[in-house]
Amino acid sequence: MTKSLGVIGGLGPLATAYFYELVIRMTDANLDQEHIDMYIISKPSVPDRTDYLLGRSTDNPLTYLIEVGKALDAMGADYIAMPCITAHYFHKELSGYINAPIINIICETVKYLRSRDVKRVGIMATEGTIESGLFQNELIKYDIEPIVPSTYGQSLVTDIIYKNVKAGTPVNMDSFYTVTDELGKNGADTIILGCTELSMIKRDEHLRSGFLDALEVLAMCSVTACGAKLKKEYNNLIT
Repeated sequence: MTKSLGVIGGLGPLATAYFYELVIRMTDANLDQEHIDMYIISKPSVPDRTDYLLGRSTDNPLTYLIEVGKALDAMGADYIAMPCITAHYFHKELSGYINAPIINIICETVKYLRSRDVKRVGIMATEGTIESGLFQNELIKYDIEPIVPSTYGQSLVTDIIYKNVKAGTPVNMDSFYTVTDELGKNGADTIILGCTELSMIKRDEHLRSGFLDALEVLAMCSVTACGAKLKKEYNNLIT
């Protein structure tokens, strides 16, 4: 019997909807009953994580995340996924309030890269994720060199996340490739799509080789943690 998955969602809503789709698509199931039970609470009213981390807001997202996590506990979730990478800044503290283990998208993504013997990794993520060093610190633990965008490059990533995906407008692919080209020139052999909004680009565009979507890693780990079968075509997630 499979375990159930709780989802702290709405951070943002489109990423949560896509995460749900990924879990379904990745599960090797012939019947409805072979999919895992999921409890999804979409709470887009959670304050912006980057604004809080960069000191632009004093409204602490953790209070809201705890509320949702406890509700998922009460529903009976065996595991919890949080399809927002910047929110993983609060992972350790949040885990102290919730009984169900929270699958750590950052740790699992870095472990996946290590298993593929990747040496130098570019990171595309929110300012909050970059400034707090969430990916950088974990990559260094595994002797993987992290490469982050320049100040200008990061401004382009921020615009893609907030002015394109979150705002529901087409992604500026010229900006996207300006950043990825910069990361490649600085030595990155693989690039993490390290914001779940950026996963929409992987979904909608035909990307060249060398990209890893962290949201796909989270979906894969959610399927396997809950005891469902993973489709073979999702064994390799790097484009």
